[in-house]
Amino acid sequence: MTENKCMEGKVLAVTGAGRGIGREIALMAAQQGASVVVNDLGGGADGDGADLGPAQQVVDEIVAAGGKAVANGSSVAEPEGAQSIIDSAVQEFGRIDSIVNNAGILRDRIFHRMSIVDFEMVIKVHLFGAFYMAKAAAPHFKEQQSGSMVHFTSTSGLIGGIGQANYAAAKMGIVGLSKVIAMDMERYNVRSNCIAPFAWSRLIGTIPTETEEEALRVKKLKEMGPEKIAPLAVYLASDLSQDVSGQIFASRKNEIFLFSQNRPVRSAHRDGGWTPQTIANHGMPAMKPDMYPLQGTGEIFSWEAV
Repeated sequence: MTENKCMEGKVLAVTGAGRGIGREIALMAAQQGASVVVNDLGGGADGDGADLGPAQQVVDEIVAAGGKAVANGSSVAEPEGAQSIIDSAVQEFGRIDSIVNNAGILRDRIFHRMSIVDFEMVIKVHLFGAFYMAKAAAPHFKEQQSGSMVHFTSTSGLIGGIGQANYAAAKMGIVGLSKVIAMDMERYNVRSNCIAPFAWSRLIGTIPTETEEEALRVKKLKEMGPEKIAPLAVYLASDLSQDVSGQIFASRKNEIFLFSQNRPVRSAHRDGGWTPQTIANHGMPAMKPDMYPLQGTGEIFSWEAV
């Protein structure tokens, strides 16, 4: 039986869509009937430079296959750039139904060596970029009483990643942003969800491989193609996900995970209140069995992807 195209008549904007995960999402969305704004600054993995070529190549591929797409080379790190992406959708295709905030850069450094520029640039592209895109799309979604926002987070934030304080902070910020957007805009039938992807990409290629653990992690990621992430992103962008909002998912090869969200796991009470000493003597010992160890993504996802 032939499946219906889940994005027929919809307009989708995908940031960072010139390569890797974003490219695969744009291609699949177009195959599923969407008109796509393919946004990509075309810079390096560290955010330097600009080139419309990668975005245009994806557009050409979509058009050659009979789809509809337009290229946009703006930077999501500036509000004007994000606004131009949404404007491109409305001007070219008459509306905007979904956004996928995939654009990103990496500037990994062990924390005591991380510069202010390294931190600020990563925060601006990931977290500010997600906000700017959501802010630009929100008035359209509110007016039409529908819309979906898909934001890319990372297990580097959800779990932890050595040398990625800037990236982890940005990606956890996106989780909070997404959740409150989902709550604030539920009344307008607007959804907001996050995906933490496991896939080989140009950004992953910048991860250091100085230790055996790092080299093994990168080797495993090389076996996971970015095309495996696209189905979940397109599902969340489409009307198939009308009853799913405020959630955090992960996609790893043929696996999909639903992540937990922060909730209290243990409490301690003392009549008359606490002192630093009683906290040390009684409060912390009561809580330590439920404390989380300092583990990275590779230790939590210790089994091979299937």
